[in-house]
Amino acid sequence: MHIVQAIVFLVVFVAAVYLFARKARQIRRNILLGRDVDLTDHPGQRWRNLLLLALGQKKMFRKPLVAVLHFFVYAGFIIINLEILEIVLDGLLAKHRLFSPILGGLYPWLISAFEVLAVLVIIGCAVFLIRRNVLHIRRFRGHDLDGWPRSDANYILITEIVLMTLFLTMNTADQVLQIRHYGHYAATGPFLVSGHLMPIFNPLSSWLLVLIERGAWWLHILGVLAFLNYLPYSKHLHILLSFPNSYYGDLNPKGKMENMPAVQHEVQLMMDPSLAANAPAGDGPPPKFGAKDIFDLTWKNLLDAYSCTECGRCTAACPANITGKKLSPRKIMMDTRDRAEAVGKIIDQHGGFQDDGKSLLRDYISEEELRACTTCNACVQECPVSINPLHIITQLRRHLVMEESSAPAEWNAMFSNIENNMAPWKFSPDDRDAWVNG
Repeated sequence: MHIVQAIVFLVVFVAAVYLFARKARQIRRNILLGRDVDLTDHPGQRWRNLLLLALGQKKMFRKPLVAVLHFFVYAGFIIINLEILEIVLDGLLAKHRLFSPILGGLYPWLISAFEVLAVLVIIGCAVFLIRRNVLHIRRFRGHDLDGWPRSDANYILITEIVLMTLFLTMNTADQVLQIRHYGHYAATGPFLVSGHLMPIFNPLSSWLLVLIERGAWWLHILGVLAFLNYLPYSKHLHILLSFPNSYYGDLNPKGKMENMPAVQHEVQLMMDPSLAANAPAGDGPPPKFGAKDIFDLTWKNLLDAYSCTECGRCTAACPANITGKKLSPRKIMMDTRDRAEAVGKIIDQHGGFQDDGKSLLRDYISEEELRACTTCNACVQECPVSINPLHIITQLRRHLVMEESSAPAEWNAMFSNIENNMAPWKFSPDDRDAWVNG
């Protein structure tokens, strides 16, 4: 019977890992559809950002209570995976609590620590469910979360509560069976949390306890494998991608904008025509200005989109959004990810990209959203995992202005003044100091 269970488990496990790996390859391909950019400089600073932002969740602790609860959920998810390792090996090798004889007296202490974490995860998830669905925190009420995104967050929180409850149920039934010296349930020592839950299960018969223990074991691991394959379709993909995204984050000062050398050269010539005599001959037309679709963005922009937690801290800090403008930096990232997924599906269907008549600009992100941005960098500052919505906004806006000559009248007037007067104001350079007269 144990061999049959091991074979069934092996088939399920291999299928789950295969499906996850296939989707992970698709996401990697979608991210690499973006332009190449070298982000390997200053590795020491990048590793520091990874440790502080992704692992240490430094920015989360600006709000200590929420940060502590999130850390419970995060630590529980990461650390309890050590228990998942034992469950997987038990399933593949037809064993029961494989690590118990190996770790000896340390084993019950380790499982007890996992159980405490499981309780903290349950508490944290319950509080987050209340914040989202009862207290209606403002940043969770945005219309950009309507539909699937709002449900997604609730599904994940409920799933984590169920998985942790199954873990505690499995351990409690196991403990009672150990006390009764039933079958292969060898004594491991007491567990901290499940030991206090044993009175609930004591009245039950041994065969029913075995059914509960095995049922909780199977549901727990099947739930974990299902969660693994749900992850790539969910905002909770940030659990994995926050680490590379923090490592490859922009190290430049937040106020520094990305200039195009070809455009910068033309401006320098306009400011000082004498430079034209020494200017090298052009090698061809200037590069494409800005971005219209995901192919024009960098792979880091697309990694940002897939790493977005949809927490809304960027949108909550955005002055344009606060004053009622249409712009939501969170929506910018969600739209970019949706467009990357749509392009990926076309590639899967046709073996390569075929123009679908759509683009990120206008079909997903409107001109009104882009023009509302003040480039204040508040969204970049607030993101816990180094996402930069502003870089996408400025590239799309650059395309509008420089490729399509599409800009509000006020902007066009300013551009004209800069071109003719070398300043935003409508005054000749010769008359610029006339105000001092008299």
